[in-house]
Amino acid sequence: MNKLATTYLGLNLSSPIVVSAGPLCKEIGNINKMEDAGAGAIVLHSLFEEQINLESNELDQFLAQGSEVSPEATAMFPDMGSYNIGPDAYLEHIRKAKAAVKVPVIASLNGVSNGGWIRYAKLMEEAGADALELNIYYLPTSSELTGAEVEATYCDLVANVNSTVRIPLAVKIAPYFSSMANVARNLEQSGADALVLFNRFYQPDFDLDNLEVVPTLQLSRSNELRLRLHWTALLHGNIKADIAITGGVHTAEDVIKSMMAGAKVAMTTSALLEHGIDYLKTLNADVLKWMEEHDYESIQQMQGSMSAKNVSHPAAFERANYMKVLSSYTAGVPAR
Repeated sequence: MNKLATTYLGLNLSSPIVVSAGPLCKEIGNINKMEDAGAGAIVLHSLFEEQINLESNELDQFLAQGSEVSPEATAMFPDMGSYNIGPDAYLEHIRKAKAAVKVPVIASLNGVSNGGWIRYAKLMEEAGADALELNIYYLPTSSELTGAEVEATYCDLVANVNSTVRIPLAVKIAPYFSSMANVARNLEQSGADALVLFNRFYQPDFDLDNLEVVPTLQLSRSNELRLRLHWTALLHGNIKADIAITGGVHTAEDVIKSMMAGAKVAMTTSALLEHGIDYLKTLNADVLKWMEEHDYESIQQMQGSMSAKNVSHPAAFERANYMKVLSSYTAGVPAR
């Protein structure tokens, strides 16, 4: 019996550890290594909305319009003409990945508007993707835009894509909603088969020497996992959609915590960028060792065992724990 087996998006996985969308997934050789190292599934790097728009010259028009208002703003966009993979090449990459490995291959779309998403969602399905992850990366900066309108945009996008494809649909979101539980339910009702918690916004920094705004990228760390655990534990049992945790998964302990909170899979990229693809073998072996030492027969046995519905003090996930945590801090002692 495979003790690590789990399901996600209706797919049977040999491990709960999934490679999330990232640069490592651009090479078929790396995808082969991920399967050999024990990845349960692989989420391909994202096809960006800007790449789809570029194909129809929409991005060029947008940049031309934007340059009339703020020339400096155009410098923040990448040179999409020299970007290393376009929409057609992405579809071919899906075909090659599916031919190369037996583990589920999940395509990824990154953007926020309907645009070419609906068309390319269907094309990704036809290319052989086992599922589709919508990576909704959106910062609402207009003071005229209400929270309800933002949420409606998310749900409309999910509903439109869901009506186009038959493969399972995961939605990767950020945690910045006033009522996360309500948003989760609405996304599920719009057609999301899984929620991926949470997207990481990469914020630019200020270069004080050159007085420039510069892009920055920092790999995740395990301490980012807590927010994901918190909401997974609260949502587990309250929605039917699967939950995937991404961001902060670096160790076997992180994977185990994710399962106990109620996630079906734990996704990682930063750990593989740091330690190499073969680190998947270490993660799987360490999770299995922990399970054997603690008499767990399966991943399913632990999934949700420490969610808010299943712990003796569910208030620990809510406000009752707030004062206790603050009052327990001791100066000079690192917070845990």
